[in-house]
Amino acid sequence: MKTVAMLTAGGLAPCLSSAVGGLIERYTEVAPDVRIIAYRNGYAGLLTGDSVEVTDEVRAKAHLLHAFGGSPIGNSRVKLTNIADCVGRGLVQQGQDPLHVAAEQLSRDGVDVLHTIGGDDTNGTAADLAAYLHSNGYELTVVGLPKTIDNDVVPIRQSLGAWTAAEQGAIYARNIIAEHSSNPRMLVVHEVMGRNCGWLTAATALEHHRWVQGSQFAGWLENSPERWDVHAVFIPERPFDIAEEARRLRAVMDESDGVNLFVSEGAGLSEIVASLEESGAEVPRDPFGHVQIDKINPGQWFAKQFADLLGADKVLVQKSGYFARSAAANDADLALIRQCTDRAVDAALQGVSGVIGQDEERGDELRAIEFDRIKGGKAFDATQDWFTGLLADLGQA
Repeated sequence: MKTVAMLTAGGLAPCLSSAVGGLIERYTEVAPDVRIIAYRNGYAGLLTGDSVEVTDEVRAKAHLLHAFGGSPIGNSRVKLTNIADCVGRGLVQQGQDPLHVAAEQLSRDGVDVLHTIGGDDTNGTAADLAAYLHSNGYELTVVGLPKTIDNDVVPIRQSLGAWTAAEQGAIYARNIIAEHSSNPRMLVVHEVMGRNCGWLTAATALEHHRWVQGSQFAGWLENSPERWDVHAVFIPERPFDIAEEARRLRAVMDESDGVNLFVSEGAGLSEIVASLEESGAEVPRDPFGHVQIDKINPGQWFAKQFADLLGADKVLVQKSGYFARSAAANDADLALIRQCTDRAVDAALQGVSGVIGQDEERGDELRAIEFDRIKGGKAFDATQDWFTGLLADLGQA
């Protein structure tokens, strides 16, 4: 009897709970004799041997997981090749190789298949682990599922949870933008997650813009579509001139008594980091070497650049990231998750390793994409019609 293990890792996304449920349901349907365990809190649980059995009771209720956000088995950010971090966090002892510790744990647990649900870092770590195991004579089928609300995994067309995150970010924006009526000449900066890729910011802005277009407004004072709409979108892939944008937005402020900006957390990041380093300040980074964006506040930087230029009386900076990434998957994502979990189980039973996704380089075929082709940081194509159309509507083209 095969033993299958699963883990979720990295930040949250509106797909983790559903993906775990989907994998359990699919195995129960096509291979009910397969033993399933889950490592708690991602790779941290694998290193410490913290796992739980998927019992018959859990299998019977797995369908309920589709209605929830978060992860039922917990997450963490752990890179198995970052030995110093693993030692510092007490996950391994000094002198131990985390890859060796993880391999030994998988061997002790008799794991034949490992499902990793995460972004490029999670699946890159899975690839490192599979390569290590192979070189040491232990064959393991590793099948990943692509989780990132940034939708920035090469060469995957659509990562799980991204559609939901855009929808939820737009819902968040409605309430935040309502704050415009609390003060005259209000500048609202909505900071959206997206380190290197502007897809989520663009998609969130489009969702909100469509909501404005489809709503009926009284057209009286603050209750007008012009006042509630997006006025500018800033993403890493699209350079902008602050002075030129400020002139355009100053006119919006003068006419509508407020301005609403949708800003990707990665927009202007290189300028912010350079400024911090030039001043001698330490730039905080995570175990993967990524700048910890939440600690340097790009939204505040944008607010500072524009506030005086627009003559804002009050500035409100709000981040939708944690709200959006913690949601339960919407119908579009549920359908994609189902397709991917079904394919993941089929690949696992066939002994085919890879990350399940729509392969953009092979006609969007849903397949197990080879680990060595998986990369993060895919840029958003800002020339797509839906985005250029949005900018034209906003007068930002």
